[in-house]
Order: sequence, then structure tokens, then C-alpha cells
Amino acid sequence: MMELFVPGRLCLFGEHSDWAGKYRSMNAGIVPGAAIVTGIEQGIHATVSRSGLFEMTSDAPELEGMWKDFSCPMELPRLKEIAKSEKFFSYCAGVASYMLEWYNVGGVHIHLEKMDMPMKSGLSSSAAICVLVCRAFNQLYKLNLSPMGEMNIAYWGELRTSSRCGRLDQACAFGVRPVLMTFDAEEVDVEDITLSKPLYWVFANLNASKNTIRILADLNKAYPFAETETEKQEQWALGERNREIINQAVLYLRDGRAEELGRLMTYAQNVFDEYVAPLCPSQLKAPKLHAMLMDPVVRRLTYGGKGVGSQGDGSIQFLARDAKCQSELVDYLNSKDMPAYKLTLGPH
Repeated sequence: MMELFVPGRLCLFGEHSDWAGKYRSMNAGIVPGAAIVTGIEQGIHATVSRSGLFEMTSDAPELEGMWKDFSCPMELPRLKEIAKSEKFFSYCAGVASYMLEWYNVGGVHIHLEKMDMPMKSGLSSSAAICVLVCRAFNQLYKLNLSPMGEMNIAYWGELRTSSRCGRLDQACAFGVRPVLMTFDAEEVDVEDITLSKPLYWVFANLNASKNTIRILADLNKAYPFAETETEKQEQWALGERNREIINQAVLYLRDGRAEELGRLMTYAQNVFDEYVAPLCPSQLKAPKLHAMLMDPVVRRLTYGGKGVGSQGDGSIQFLARDAKCQSELVDYLNSKDMPAYKLTLGPH
């Protein structure tokens, strides 16, 4: 038996550019996507062991009332059938089916001890469980897969379900550290970003609502070939302008220039609001998100902030001025009924 931990992930810059970059397979004029992604300090803690079946059990208090233990034979047709269903364990079965088909492994027993990451908050809890399943097979059967290999298998395993995740979701495979990801058609490259000093993030659930499926459906209409001026502006914002923002962000992260990085977060949000949000106004006006970005207490404690994941009134992130402001901001957001979490990134 061994212990595993897989974190959730937070996209710091470059949301939506992963799926946009995939369209280069149909339109070479599209600029490759780029994003800066990091694991967070919260995630899924589990113990894993070999088994004759594929088994998922839990005594994690966070899942009480929504979890029922699951097991099924390690048989490809059965695993694929579960993956295509709308059942709770479809994601896990999708990855398990991929591992069986490509690596001829036996079964595993995955027991969740703790899950302290928020679900359905743009932090990729589904990707984290997919990476966890892949890592369990990888380590128990000594497959020698790299984090990149685990990331790719988790992605293809999740695609065996009804989900249509982006390529950046599985960046949680790289742990709690920032990485630069580039997306060129089906090719994905990952590069470490080494920080020179600690930086203090806070992210929070806005406790509002958004329709991610609608957001993605509306934004995808501009690809692979933009027809209207509005669609051309979206491609530019997720393409050329996004690359410029990413290049600046990497520089500021490496140099520890927190104030400039915070201003860049605010600028990136403004670009998104002006050039991308008009494609899906019903979801991306995000009144609660923008109210918190302008909140005087928040502005006093931070250098800047922006949306998370697909954007909209889902989650929000800020770069706090220091560790004291980080703690004060978490307390303030919690008092507003917005569950908030710390993320401190530093040299590694």
C-alpha cells in the first residue's frame, strides 16, 4: 500500500487558449495557445494498493453524503460502459479503461482519505481524480510514466466520458509549482517556471452560478475560421495578445515582480472582458466577479485579480501584497460567504 496526493490546479493566465490552440490542426493561421498553470495546496489524498478489481472507496469527510463505494471487474467493455454513463465514477472508469487497453494492468484499490479541494469551482477536481487513478496504476505496476505521460493519459481517459476537458486541466500532474504550457494542435509542451521569491495568491468560490457548457459552446463558434469582427477579436485575444501577456507574466514570476504581476492580472481580465466576453454576454458579464475585483477592501490588500478557469461568476483569484494581506483577504472573503483558500508559491 502507498500514499498519493494529487492537487487541484489553478490557471493563473491563459484560460481558454488550450482548446483554441487545438484548432491549429484545421487552421494554421491560429496562434498556438499558452497558459501558466499551477497545482494548489488542496487536493485529493489517497492510499492505493493492487487488487483483482477496480475499486474506489472513501472515508473522506468532505465526501460524506455524496459518495458510495464502487467496484467493477477489470474488463474493458464494462469499464468503457461506465465511462460513457453519467455515473459518479465515469471519469475514473475512463482512465482505468485506457490503462487496461494500453498497458494490460491488473486492478487497483483506491481509498480516498481526504479531499480538501473545492469541487465545481474551476479548479479541475475531475482532472485531479483522473490523474490520481492514472498515478495509482503507474506506481503500483511500475510503468515508469513521467508526469507528462500521466497528464496525457488522464486527458485521453477523461475524453472517454461525456466531458470535453481542455489540455491544461491535467497540469495538476506536475504538483504545486507553476508551469508554462503551450498548445499547438495536439502537441503540448510544459516548461518549469522557477520563482525567485514567494508570491501570495488567494482564490475563492464566488458562490454564484455560471454555465460552463454554454460559455465553451459560444466561444468555440469563432473557430477554426473567424467570420465576424467580434470573432476575429476573440481569436486575437486568445492568440497574439495572450502570448504577449504570458511572456510578460513569465518574466515577472521569475524576477519576483509582484506589483507588475498583479497589474498584469488586471490587464488580462480587461482584455478578456473587452474582446472575449461579448461572444457570451449572458455568462461572462459576471457581475459578482467584477464587483469583487472593484471591492475597496480587496484592492487595498492586493496588487490585482482576475477570473478563474472558463471565467464567469465561478471563482476568482488575487495576488496579495504579502503574507499578512493574504491571511486578511481570506478572512474577508470567508466573511462574505465566499470560501477562500491560500496559495503560496516560491522557489523550488
